[in-house]
Amino acid sequence: MSATGDGYPSDLTDEQWALVEPLLPAPRTGSRGGRREKHPRRRIVDAILYLARTGCQWRYLPKDFPPWPTVYWYFTWWHDDGTVERLHDALRVKVRQTEGRNPEPSAGLVDSQSVRAADTVPKSTSGFDAGKRTKGRKRFIVTDTLGLLLTVHVLAASIQDRDGAKRSLLWTRLDHPTIEKVWADQGFAGRLVEWAASVLHRTLEIVRKEPGQRGFKVQPKRWAVERTFAWITTRRRLACDYERSPAHSETMIRWAMTDVILRRLTRGRPATRQGPRPLSKIVP
Repeated sequence: MSATGDGYPSDLTDEQWALVEPLLPAPRTGSRGGRREKHPRRRIVDAILYLARTGCQWRYLPKDFPPWPTVYWYFTWWHDDGTVERLHDALRVKVRQTEGRNPEPSAGLVDSQSVRAADTVPKSTSGFDAGKRTKGRKRFIVTDTLGLLLTVHVLAASIQDRDGAKRSLLWTRLDHPTIEKVWADQGFAGRLVEWAASVLHRTLEIVRKEPGQRGFKVQPKRWAVERTFAWITTRRRLACDYERSPAHSETMIRWAMTDVILRRLTRGRPATRQGPRPLSKIVP
């Protein structure tokens, strides 16, 4: 339930807000620290999560949230000062510890996802993925073996997987030096494997399809990163890329994964899909 008492399904619960609040920057409290904040931080976060979940435009945020320019100002402020990344990473560590894992992973998974870009996305930051027949942007992510996000970069869809993944693998090496091995699909095979070994001194292992396989089949070791993309795209704002800046697109993905992590922490287990209801319970 939101602070107003009658919020939306995307609003933080009291338990979730208790996890988020200590990780936000200290509020401005006086003349020397700037003008006092007019709107509760909780409603700002609720508004960002609402936008990510529903996919509405900033200007179309419901009137019971703070004014959209205020919400967008906080979105950009927390992006610029690194708050969103620190918030997400701290909560990811909590999940790993809750699962009985070490705070830092020893193995990871890399993958990419091409998504259509909205008309507002500059042509200079988008391209055409001939393989997926998609005009837009490509998301490169590295996750741990639980499917929790470690690194995300958004590039033009025309970038080849083996080229675009270098940046993500490099930042993973710098931010998570405990990772010794990363699994990837066949799109990352070739020079990238040699580059990872010679430059990063890490193993990039390619998980190949079974001989004669046709159509989609969940691959061993890689299913977790594919599930992460499924988590991300349940947020309608991320079913398509609407952000003018690729960096803001990366931040919106971190907000989506923060939402996933908060629900996992307060639920105590990963989400499970609801199966079809028995016909006897649908028809009286």
